[in-house]
Amino acid sequence: MERAIAGARSRAARGAAPAVKLTHLALALLEDDEGRPAVLLERAGLPLAAVRTGLEAVADPPDAPADEVLFGAARDWSITHRYDPEFLTDGFLLAVLRADPGFERAAAGFGLDATKLEAVLLGRTEPAPDALAPPAPLPAPEPVTPLAVLTGPDAGDEAAAARVVDVCFNRAREAARVLEDYCRFALSDRFLTEQVKEVRHALGAAAARLPRHVLLAARDTQADVGTTVTAAGEYDRTTPAQVAVANLKRLQESLRSLEEFGKLFGPELGRDVEALRYRAYTLERAVVSVGRNRERLAGARLYALLTAAQCTAALDWTIAEAAAGGVDVVQLREKNLSDRELVARSRDVRRWTEKAGVLFVVNDRPDVARLAGADGVHLGQDDMTVADARRVVGPDALVGVSTHTVEQVRRAVLDGADYLGVGPVFPSQTKAFDAFPGLEFVRAAAAETALPAFALGGIGPTNLGQVVAAGATRVAVSSVIAAAEEPGQVARLLRAGLEPSPL
Repeated sequence: MERAIAGARSRAARGAAPAVKLTHLALALLEDDEGRPAVLLERAGLPLAAVRTGLEAVADPPDAPADEVLFGAARDWSITHRYDPEFLTDGFLLAVLRADPGFERAAAGFGLDATKLEAVLLGRTEPAPDALAPPAPLPAPEPVTPLAVLTGPDAGDEAAAARVVDVCFNRAREAARVLEDYCRFALSDRFLTEQVKEVRHALGAAAARLPRHVLLAARDTQADVGTTVTAAGEYDRTTPAQVAVANLKRLQESLRSLEEFGKLFGPELGRDVEALRYRAYTLERAVVSVGRNRERLAGARLYALLTAAQCTAALDWTIAEAAAGGVDVVQLREKNLSDRELVARSRDVRRWTEKAGVLFVVNDRPDVARLAGADGVHLGQDDMTVADARRVVGPDALVGVSTHTVEQVRRAVLDGADYLGVGPVFPSQTKAFDAFPGLEFVRAAAAETALPAFALGGIGPTNLGQVVAAGATRVAVSSVIAAAEEPGQVARLLRAGLEPSPL
């Protein structure tokens, strides 16, 4: 939901609107083609592009109410219909559509009918019940033709298929719960916790395609021959990360089996589960990457971006002094060298950083990073994607990404970035920016993800305390070290400010 709110505000700002409109929120919710609201429209038979066009054409859309009002409406709907106070983006879309009667009528005029969408979401064909009446059990989203009618097998085959589906649903949801606990309590990563929780809820919605009594009737745990079969190492776990990896694989395997046997009950269930399986693959990369890089960069607190021309002294001396003072990562940021000169300088910096015992990252250029044997590459929002850079530098190199919004943070996490640059926080002497997300973005990024993140932009000893107070545990600096007469002393001051205070 935070992504939708931020996206709506961004749309309002681009359109010079005095306030966020309901159309801004609806469009932000439908921005992701694979998000829950977009999937809901697909199930309702509504073309996503046409709905977006219709929203953009709404004349004089009303202002959106306060976030708390919309959150409250979405939460009430979720409690009534899903028995869960934590609402999802599809329920939030209904709250947005119903926030203003005129807007609700206008949206219904081009097919975005809140009542019909709710019926699809809950699997109802009759009018919605009175909201004050006791909630009815969640029915299947669409009528499901029994397996025997579809294929003509005997009742035993139908029961066997239902037994497999029941087991796989249970196994997949259990694995998702374990992953959610890992992301929430071991990683303390809000974004990944939300992503796994959405998968768990989507599994519940997929299970609702089959009448619950069919699955329960097929369940026979006492006769399950697999309950006494164990594999070597099944009970061997030494770290929380191993628990997460095992359950990621359990989730994917369960979804595959569920997808195949689910097809026997109609194509809709198979398609739902297939989409979840692909999502589980993306989750695996993100969850494993966050855990791995938290360990890999656990000691990296101070990151220096250096350009030879900006250094008061020689670049090699500056690197050695900065490393001695506590810099952990050096990024070579040269914009005005020819490719041949850049490769040569990068190879020099590789030698100097190896001698100093610090990591070396090349800015913007994966090809140069690989030729120089650097530890990684750092990408801006306009550079090549993480996936393309990874194809050049290989699986073990660090790939960092600069981020300026929470949406970019989330995308970088799912894309498999190894660390983030977060900012700019303050005006910088080395780079011009049109806008400064500032300390508020530092707070938001620190709350959003556990992926290692370096606050950057105009940071020095005099304002470091503000950055740390906003939640940053790592910073990237440039001119404050490059232009210093004693870069080692500046690095020591910064490093001391980043160290946890003794209890």
